[in-house]
Amino acid sequence: MDQKDAHDFLVNRSICNTYSVKTAPIRVLFVKMRILVSNDDGVYSPGIAALAKAAKQFGEVRIVAPDVEQSSMGHAITATRPLRLKRIHLDSFDAYRVNGTPADCVALGMHRWGHVDVVLSGINLGLNLGNSCWHSGTLAAAKQAALLGSRGIAFSTNVSDSREPDFAALEPYVVRVFELLLPIKTLSLVNVNLPEKPKGIRWTRQSVRHYDGKVVPDKDPAGRPIFWFTVTPLEGAAEGTDRWAVEHGWVSITPLRLDLTDEADLARALALSDTPPTKISSKLTQRRSSSKSSSPTTSSSKSTSSRRKK
Repeated sequence: MDQKDAHDFLVNRSICNTYSVKTAPIRVLFVKMRILVSNDDGVYSPGIAALAKAAKQFGEVRIVAPDVEQSSMGHAITATRPLRLKRIHLDSFDAYRVNGTPADCVALGMHRWGHVDVVLSGINLGLNLGNSCWHSGTLAAAKQAALLGSRGIAFSTNVSDSREPDFAALEPYVVRVFELLLPIKTLSLVNVNLPEKPKGIRWTRQSVRHYDGKVVPDKDPAGRPIFWFTVTPLEGAAEGTDRWAVEHGWVSITPLRLDLTDEADLARALALSDTPPTKISSKLTQRRSSSKSSSPTTSSSKSTSSRRKK
């Protein structure tokens, strides 16, 4: 889905932008799907089991995820060493662990399984809102699916130091998101964030805020220098964004795209009077070439160099 299609998609649904799990479910006959599930928290995270459980009513589920936590790994891929795939016991699911990144897991999982209808990533222990999309390993798994011609949906939820998310309470909202998204095959990449206690579901756009980056120096127990990187937002979240929705108790659904081209800036650049030509004239190239070969400066310097060598 390109930028215009995404805009039209959201505008056309603005009159029904809010959904509730109490709303009558969408009556869609789902053909049995192949659903690959991955994450960046690691294959033993409770979030991936919760996502697989919610997905199994929509098709055949297979789990392929990192063997250790890969949070904030972004879209890194492993190119300097081989990957290993090992089957594990994880509830009743066909599950595998990989010594690689989230993107590695999706690429390997899709290669091994053949056709995959949709890749689900999560449920991440921590929200992935706004600028987090740039470095999120959870979203990278979904992006890898889109890059390989499938569909990717990333799921994240809030988490605190004192308790884990209540995945049983979130499951009806996850299922409702499936019912909304799976019939819309033009949505190839979607980011979903769930607050702790949702009151409904909203379509949103990505929040982009400026941050004040701060590096905090410290020392480890051995006295060696270490550094912590922290960020503080410089402005609040705008209404209609993913961050604003979650802050107000809504499940946020944000359609994304792989093409990062700024179409407005590109159009302005192409409209400039001094825009460089798309092709260099062949006659101009020939003239430049012949003038260089017959240049008196060039021949003079060559003869001078020759005399010096003698």
